[in-house]
Amino acid sequence: MLRTVKYGDSSLVVDMLTEVMGRMSFMVRLSTSRKGKMRKQLFQPLHIVEIDFDYRSNASLQRISDIRIATPLVSLPFDPYKLSIALFVAEFVYHATKGEQANEPLYKYVENSISWLDGVKGSFSNFHLVFMIRVSRFIGFLPNTEDYREGDYFDMQNGCFCQTAPSHSHFLPPNDASKIGMLMRLGYNTMHLCAMTRADRNRCTEVIMEYYRLHVPGFPELKSYPVLKQLFAQS
Repeated sequence: MLRTVKYGDSSLVVDMLTEVMGRMSFMVRLSTSRKGKMRKQLFQPLHIVEIDFDYRSNASLQRISDIRIATPLVSLPFDPYKLSIALFVAEFVYHATKGEQANEPLYKYVENSISWLDGVKGSFSNFHLVFMIRVSRFIGFLPNTEDYREGDYFDMQNGCFCQTAPSHSHFLPPNDASKIGMLMRLGYNTMHLCAMTRADRNRCTEVIMEYYRLHVPGFPELKSYPVLKQLFAQS
């Protein structure tokens, strides 16, 4: 579940990343009774659900006939830090995957990442950084770190490291480039080893978003980012 927009008094337009058909949008009429299937609490950011619907190729908005929780989230909706990250990640995926067709590896990565964040009890302050970098692998512009050497620049336009600054303006100087190289080597289970200040983390977030703006048409400033900026004074 990526985004919901209220439509009239009792309906929602819901955007989802699906395993079988990629990005899809649905019109949902909310139930007014407690026993109804389309309850508002099911349509929350990053909830993992199973749905039934009859696909209509000529319709921009599909209709859900049944919905149920696939993987219950036990901490993410209630932990303010995790919830802030979840809102940011949901908005990020919404914009990063617009127009994405069926992409099972991407779907599985997002689903497994949500489950990891929900279950983790230790440090997760770098989660969104690792997540954003790794998503680029599945949509076609993962940075190439094979030739990285200390002191290199990062060419954001071509997604590679280089010894001298490119002729265009879309590049990172060596200090920022080294952070990208470091993040590429981290996973969820090792990212706690990378201590960052809030300023470092925010700088990395802004750099990664700039990278996406160069490679994803129409990728905007994310509205949830100002809240995320205030989290985690230090790892």
